[in-house]
Amino acid sequence: MYVAMNRFRIALGQEETFIEIWKNRETHLDEVPGFKSFQLLQGPTTDEHTLFASHSIWESETAFRNWTTSEAFRKAHANAKPASGVYLGPPQFEGFTAVLSQ
Repeated sequence: MYVAMNRFRIALGQEETFIEIWKNRETHLDEVPGFKSFQLLQGPTTDEHTLFASHSIWESETAFRNWTTSEAFRKAHANAKPASGVYLGPPQFEGFTAVLSQ
């Protein structure tokens, strides 16, 4: 199992806008071999931002990497538009391979 996460720092007061962006996007993940699940997670709010993470589960790192070069990936990101004032910098990617599961 492979977990792919992107951490987003979102401007204060823009949390609902960010959530709506994700609700309304077409991911095309259902077309991708090895995809298991996706969650958008809301974390703590500081004086500067609210933390969010996109969290996807894959059969393997190879399945995830194949998605990043697939037509489904291109389609999912084709209509991505900069949301001025929402994002405080680019997302931070983190990838994890499961070494123990219970």
